[in-house]
Amino acid sequence: MGFFPFATDNIKEKMWIETFSVLIVDDEECHLDIIEQFLSERNYRVFSACTGTEALCILENEDIDLVLLDIAMSSMDGYRVLREIRAMKERYIPVIMLTSFDSKEDKIKALEEGSDDFLNKPIDKYEMYARVQTLLRMRHYSKQMAVAKQRLENEVARQTAELQQALNELQLLNSKLADSHREIVERLSAAAEFKDPETAAHIQRISHYCGVVARAMGMGEEEVNLMIQASPMHDIGKIGVPDRILLKPGKLTKEEFEKMKQHTVIGHKILSGSDSQLLKLASEIALSHHEKYDGTGYPRGLSGADIPLSGRIVAVVDVFDALTSRRPYKAPYPNEKAYEIIRQGSGTHFDPLIVRLFFENLSEILRIQQQYQDER
Repeated sequence: MGFFPFATDNIKEKMWIETFSVLIVDDEECHLDIIEQFLSERNYRVFSACTGTEALCILENEDIDLVLLDIAMSSMDGYRVLREIRAMKERYIPVIMLTSFDSKEDKIKALEEGSDDFLNKPIDKYEMYARVQTLLRMRHYSKQMAVAKQRLENEVARQTAELQQALNELQLLNSKLADSHREIVERLSAAAEFKDPETAAHIQRISHYCGVVARAMGMGEEEVNLMIQASPMHDIGKIGVPDRILLKPGKLTKEEFEKMKQHTVIGHKILSGSDSQLLKLASEIALSHHEKYDGTGYPRGLSGADIPLSGRIVAVVDVFDALTSRRPYKAPYPNEKAYEIIRQGSGTHFDPLIVRLFFENLSEILRIQQQYQDER
């Protein structure tokens, strides 16, 4: 787009104007010719129309920056043309109304219809230059703002697309991490199973039992899912317990039981030191799931609320599953016997709230028990 210098007769200072397009609308050709000549002297690109219909057609097809519009036209007066111009919502075009009458009513009506300025006929060339230049300067700034707005919208759209792509990639990464976490759980838990093959389904039952109780306690789904994924690793420390103790068919001696109790500390050491929320919770559970509510448990002798909630939950469901499952040293107890032992342990071995929630959701617990049975 080019630029041209000009100087008025009264001002010697050079100014610069953009090459703008101006539309003149007047049904008198003599007026069209005069105004067109005036504007051509300022290097404007000039269009002319004798009717409102013709003017609107030009506006639809050309990038017009300013309209000089006669009010008193026969077929379609200037007010009606002005209303049509203002109905063009996609762009704003300044309009100067031309009138042979210096009527206050005409000017008020033109302003109400959306006119930007007035010129009285006969047209004074220099007055027209001044008014045209002022409105074209406004038009120039308006176009610059429109360009800047479009650039901003494009940049926002680009950054939004990039952000959405990043979010999609993050979701994919999170999905892969979740799969990796599940694989960690499965592999670490499987390692413990090799030490005690008769409890292959034990970790699945514990996992889902914990999910039932955690949800009943009002935990959010993210916390519930962490409990479901972390709780199967509660006995990972049994890897460090000798087989002669772990698989002994009879009662353990005091020394053997002390070594058995170390599986909580061993599991904690295996799982600790990670930034993963999953492994942090699994480490907490491994260390605390044999603590007792009255403080007589191990390895640290914690009591009440000092025992992590995760450990208190696993304590109840782990004992229930141990009681109702076959072990090298015992046959499985009937469910009713296990219920009695858990109720008796409420407030001493177990958190009373966890016990209550366990029994309130017993139907779901039993469904899980039936679904995940040990292979014989």
